[in-house]
Amino acid sequence: MQNVRTFLVIISAIAVLAVAALFTASLTVAFAGILAILSIGRAVSSQLKPVPVKAKTDQRQMRVWNDGRGTIIDL
Repeated sequence: MQNVRTFLVIISAIAVLAVAALFTASLTVAFAGILAILSIGRAVSSQLKPVPVKAKTDQRQMRVWNDGRGTIIDL
C-alpha cells in the first residue's frame, strides 16, 4: 500500500510540473505573439504617415511708415 501511495504522489507531482511548464510555455508564446503584432503594427503605421512638406517663407522686409494718422506696420 505504501508503494502505491508513493507512486501516485510521484505521478501527481510530475503531472503538476508538466501543467506548470505547459502554462509557462503558453504564456511565453502569447507574450511573444503580442509583441510581434505590436511591432508590426508600429512599423506599418510609421510608413503610412504623410511626409511633411517644408514650405519656403517669403523673406520680405518688414515695412513701417507713418501716414499722418498712425504708424503702419506691414508684415
